[in-house]
Amino acid sequence: MRLREGQVAVVTGAASGIGLAMARRFAAGGLRVVLADVEQGALEKAACALRAEGARVLARVVDVGERESVTALADAAYDTFGAVHVLCNNAGVGSGAEGRMWEHEVNDWKWAFAVNVWGVFHGIQAFVPRMIAGGGPGHVVNTSSGDGGIAPLPTASVYAVTKAAVVTMTESLYAHLRAEGVPVSASVLFPGPHMLRTGLWESHRNRPSRYAKERPRRTPYRSLGQWEAAMREAGHDIAFTPVEDVAGTVVDGIEADRFWMLPASEHSDRQIRARARSMLDRSQPSYLEHFILD
Repeated sequence: MRLREGQVAVVTGAASGIGLAMARRFAAGGLRVVLADVEQGALEKAACALRAEGARVLARVVDVGERESVTALADAAYDTFGAVHVLCNNAGVGSGAEGRMWEHEVNDWKWAFAVNVWGVFHGIQAFVPRMIAGGGPGHVVNTSSGDGGIAPLPTASVYAVTKAAVVTMTESLYAHLRAEGVPVSASVLFPGPHMLRTGLWESHRNRPSRYAKERPRRTPYRSLGQWEAAMREAGHDIAFTPVEDVAGTVVDGIEADRFWMLPASEHSDRQIRARARSMLDRSQPSYLEHFILD
């Protein structure tokens, strides 16, 4: 699929971070952009900034965990622009879970699944039938993570499980689209290859009351800045990937019809090889060993 001026891109989680970088990159190419986010103030700021740069923008407050909210987004996008060519199901949250899996609160899982898994599914159901009916080329990009999408970070197991689900959902979507013989394709995005400066670390600021914590946290939430400082104090150097690079990976991947939007990384490749070898050998998951020893 060639991205061309006048096409329409929808991005969820678009008020900041990766989502905003994708929207800005699409707009720079002449696409009209639909920004969706649950955080109204940040969304309005992002939309104003893009309009000031000359972009045609529709901004909608959307809770992707609510089917009706995503359906309303699709209605608004088609009512305003008449078509959608690119859908980026990018909205995501951390769960805020603490301790071992058997100690987790049910609401931590419910919230993470509502956004990270159901949000992607709601996007697919609200947009893909209309994209197919339009008859033209289209592309769906679902944001996963190396944490879960490749191998889990057990200390963030809820998030990892949801991101593993996104990979399987996207594989299935790709196969279904191919079986239909339509010019709409799908990709799974692994942002990186390094850490990212995004609002994911402070997801709790937007946590709905229906998924409220049932008991006080044992430790305070830690911001990215606090985590980075702690890592540096412990002697660990942290590399960051600019979110603009992630947006570039998405644009290049759409135009190349690349399913695995997975930047080159020896760390990721080592994890992939170790996990595949464990499965082929029917052996214990040694790639988790350093977590098990913690």
